[in-house]
Amino acid sequence: MKKLETSQQVSELFDRLYPLCRSILGEGYRESLKILEEYIPLEEEYFPSGEKVLNWVVPQEWVIREAWIKDEAGNTVIDFKDNNLHVVNYSDKIDEIMDLEVLKQHIYTSEADDDAIPYTISYYKKRWGFCMSKKQLAQLEEGKYHAYVDSEYIDGNLVIGETVLPGESDKEILLTSYLCHPSMANNELSGPLVMAMLYQKIQKWKTRKFTYRFVVNPETIGSIAYLSRHGEALKQSVYAGLVFTCLGGTEQLRYKTSRGEHSTIDKLVEEINEENPDTFRIEVFSPTSGSDERQYCSPGFNLPVGQMARKVYAEYKEYHTSLDTKELMGIDNIIESCDKLEEFLLRHEAEAETLMGKANTPSQLDKGEGKYFYRNRYPYGEVKLGDYNLYPSLNTSGVKKEDSESLINEPWFIRSVMMLLNYSDGDCSLEYCAKRLELEIDVLQKVADILVDRGLLDGPLEKNN
Repeated sequence: MKKLETSQQVSELFDRLYPLCRSILGEGYRESLKILEEYIPLEEEYFPSGEKVLNWVVPQEWVIREAWIKDEAGNTVIDFKDNNLHVVNYSDKIDEIMDLEVLKQHIYTSEADDDAIPYTISYYKKRWGFCMSKKQLAQLEEGKYHAYVDSEYIDGNLVIGETVLPGESDKEILLTSYLCHPSMANNELSGPLVMAMLYQKIQKWKTRKFTYRFVVNPETIGSIAYLSRHGEALKQSVYAGLVFTCLGGTEQLRYKTSRGEHSTIDKLVEEINEENPDTFRIEVFSPTSGSDERQYCSPGFNLPVGQMARKVYAEYKEYHTSLDTKELMGIDNIIESCDKLEEFLLRHEAEAETLMGKANTPSQLDKGEGKYFYRNRYPYGEVKLGDYNLYPSLNTSGVKKEDSESLINEPWFIRSVMMLLNYSDGDCSLEYCAKRLELEIDVLQKVADILVDRGLLDGPLEKNN
């Protein structure tokens, strides 16, 4: 196993991973996982295309060989070989000459910065497309352009990497991150880099009270697949857990609590902040944004899993763009994040029994206060909302869902849907969700009615019915 301790070692691993065109399935992901396995001994588990995993189905692999746009003179405007963000991730093939006006309908730019190439995906709906900066787009002159994408979809496998460091107890600390975005630094590589470093540190501990389980997967569909096979076992074994994401930058660590808000890790973060309020920025669990903690904390599993981040997704303008670079992330910041997390986990080892005595404290808001209750019909993992025409098939701003109901295209609608589905367990009220979303109860009631109509919620119910 190669060492991952110094700035140079971390930097060299980053440089090997960064250029690869990763996606949720495919060669780029597999190659990245193989490289990571040189530093952390992951065993691979496979989920074939077409396998049903909770409310989802594993998609086909995306094979991308070449992609470019050329002008009438044959000059290359953009090329996938120069930056793999130039093509929509999971883009369908195209080989056509067209007017600029037509081409522009398939070009995506970033709203955050005129120099940024956006990260755009279309995993579950076939479409072709390119991405470029607004400055590049503004320089295109009227005329004919040749759009070319050499890609295909094949049956393959979703791959998850996993390893375990046994401890004195079979109670497990789950540590997990994702590895599926193409060339971005903080939002992609900071999590697996920190996790691999932590593995090597925890392996060297003289004693471990807990067993430590490390999992690397493609985000969302990967954790859903993993839970589809192992969720019931994890409900018995997981004592606490952390999802690692966006751990670069110089900001203080940001901790997002577990859904229950009272795990031992939740309580340790509170305790440390009482001693030094500047240690953590704390965010109460929300299913409306984030990473794989949303799946582990779905109501059917409700695992005590929080999230650790630093330069937090969607809070910096370079997020999901080509400007999310090694320099922005900072290799030394990754090492510092790892050191702080090791110190935190060591303290958790020492104080876990005491913390467990505090872990039954109820959350500040009474989730059961109210008279309107619903129950999610698919509580294990998130619902694949696109199958119910409740989620856009493209992750870029301004995309509307193909639906005649104007309510569904309101900017707060998806947040409301995700909040309702996560907290509709028969015990948590509609009123609680409305408070969290800062919406009027009659507005949220309309969202609940849509979810009932589409077969996702049962209700309204009597509490605990």
